[in-house]
Amino acid sequence: MVGVIQAKSHVFYSPTKLVFGPNAAREVAQEIQQLRGTKVLVVTDPGVVKADLLDPVKESLESAGIPYSLFDKVEPEPPGRLVGEGLNQLKAEDCDLVVGIGGGSSLDVAKGISIMATNDGDVLDYGGMDLVPMRGLPKILMPTTSGTGSEVTRVSVLTDEKENMKKAIYSLYCLADVAIVDPLLTLTLPPIVTADSGLDALVHAIETYVSAEATPFSDILGARAIELIAQYLPMAWSKGSNIEARYYMSFGATVAGIAFASGGLGAVHALSNCLGIYYHMPHGRSNAVMLPHVMRYNLCGNYEKFADIAALMGKDIEGLSEMEAAQLAVEAVEELMDVVQVSYHLRDYGISESDLPKLVEGGLKVARLFAVNPRDLTEEDVRSIYQASF
Repeated sequence: MVGVIQAKSHVFYSPTKLVFGPNAAREVAQEIQQLRGTKVLVVTDPGVVKADLLDPVKESLESAGIPYSLFDKVEPEPPGRLVGEGLNQLKAEDCDLVVGIGGGSSLDVAKGISIMATNDGDVLDYGGMDLVPMRGLPKILMPTTSGTGSEVTRVSVLTDEKENMKKAIYSLYCLADVAIVDPLLTLTLPPIVTADSGLDALVHAIETYVSAEATPFSDILGARAIELIAQYLPMAWSKGSNIEARYYMSFGATVAGIAFASGGLGAVHALSNCLGIYYHMPHGRSNAVMLPHVMRYNLCGNYEKFADIAALMGKDIEGLSEMEAAQLAVEAVEELMDVVQVSYHLRDYGISESDLPKLVEGGLKVARLFAVNPRDLTEEDVRSIYQASF
C-alpha cells in the first residue's frame, strides 16, 4: 500500500479561504470588502428568511454600508432554471459579488449564478468535468446546515427538469473565494433536518474514506469527520441548542466536504440519486437510507478501512479479525440511524418492491460514480442492493 501511495500523485481541493467559528457570519462585510465587492446578490431560500438566519448577514452588510439584493427563491433539489432567474436579478441590480447562504441547494444555485455571470449559454450545458471556461464572479458561501459540505467543494448539483435527472458541474470555478461556517446558524435546525443533514455528512466521510481513489488527505479528513459525527450527531439531534454539539457537527460536515472533494463519492450517492428525483426525498435522507446496504455490499472491497470505521464510531474491535470488525461498521451506522429515528428501509417511505425496475434503471444512470466504489457493481448487484433496502 505504501508503495502505491508514493508512486501516485494526489489532488487536494478547498476554498481560497475558510472562516470558521461562532459569529463568523458577522464577518461577511469584511470579506466582501477584501474581495472588492460593491453590491451583493444574496442567494437563499424562503426557509432561511423565515428563520431569521439572514439577520447577522444583513446587519453586517448594513453596518458597512454595502448594498444588496435578495434572491430567496431557491427550491430543494434546485432546477437549473433558478440560476437563470437569479442571474437576471444580478444583472438588473448591477451586483458584482454573490453570497450564498443556506443548505446545499442555496449554495449550489449561488455557484451557478456566479459562473453564468461570466459564461454564455445555459448552466446545465456545463454539467460534467471541468467544462466551465471562465472564472465567475467572486462568491462567499455560508452553510446553515451541517451536511452537504457544498461550501468547500468544487461541484454544483442542479436538476435538469427536461431530462428529470441531476447534473453535476465539476469546476475549480465552483470553489468559494471565501467559505464562512458559523455553527450558530444551525442552532434552530429542527431534529429531522439535523438528522438528515448530519447523516449526509457521514455518508460523505465514509464513502471517501473507502473510495478506490482515496488520498492521504481524504483519509485524514474523512476519519476525523466520521469520529466527530458519530459522537455529536445524537447530541445535536437531542438538543438543538447544544452549542458544543452544533460546533463539532459544523466542523465535521465541513471537513467531510473537503475530504470528498479530494477522495470522491461512490455507490451510495449513485443509488440514492433517483430517490430524490422520483420520490422527492431530501438528499440527506436518500443517502442515509442507502448507506448501510451499500456498506454491507462493499465490505469485502476494503475490510481494513471498514474495520477502521467501526472503531472510529466507537465499536470495540480488539481481538476481532478484520472481517468481523468491518461488519461492526454497518452495525454502528444502523445504531446511529436508530438513535436519530431515521429508517433505512425503503418500505417506510412509501416505496414498494414493484418499483424495483425503476430504481435499478435510475441507479444505473449515474453508474459513473461506481468507478471509485471499493467494489465493482453489475446491474444484478444494483438490483440486489435495492432489494435488500426494502
